[in-house]
Amino acid sequence: MARVLLLEDEADLRNEVADFLLSEGYGVSEASNLAEFLRQVDDADIAIIDTGLSDDNGFDITEQLHRTHPHIGTIMLSSRAGIDDKIEGLKRGADHYLIKPVRLRELSAYVSSVSRRLGKDSWRLHLLERRLYAPDGRFHEINAMEMLLLQLLARNMGQVVHRQQIAKAFGVEWIDYDERRLDQMVSRLRRRWQNLTGEKLPLRTEHGQGYSFCESIDIVD
Repeated sequence: MARVLLLEDEADLRNEVADFLLSEGYGVSEASNLAEFLRQVDDADIAIIDTGLSDDNGFDITEQLHRTHPHIGTIMLSSRAGIDDKIEGLKRGADHYLIKPVRLRELSAYVSSVSRRLGKDSWRLHLLERRLYAPDGRFHEINAMEMLLLQLLARNMGQVVHRQQIAKAFGVEWIDYDERRLDQMVSRLRRRWQNLTGEKLPLRTEHGQGYSFCESIDIVD
């Protein structure tokens, strides 16, 4: 998942935005001023910058960031709602310009959009919610056995997970396990995802061996 650096000097808003993005599976770092921001910027994929900082100018910071770190996506948050302000922000290098008060779901959608542009987004397996999220934010609720399977695949991303390993994760002896139950479970999961999204789940059958998840997937506690 993309790493987000949030520059906002209003502590309550900064904490609210950071907590929400963390719950969405993003890595989040926080800065309340320019010095803190510059110390962390090299590790960021996306910067969220408040234009109305008490000691600095968010427009100037965005322009500087666009020059020095052109690979970082930028989202500006501003109380200045005029069209000229928005145009100015976009000209300075911002990908998006959002008007306060911040709508968290809208902000998350813009972060996801920038992540896709940067090639940073991935699938997310949310353990607490028991949901599988696609990179575009669509999700599907899954049952306990499907969760165990997807956890195992996520921890062995891009590798073949053998049927014996899966049976062990399910807490059963391989010699006693009916392989058809596993195949049926995978088939149902694929079918439900296809019906929901119209797209195929990147869960690959490795014939004679087991299964693999062939795209990037992160586990969110």
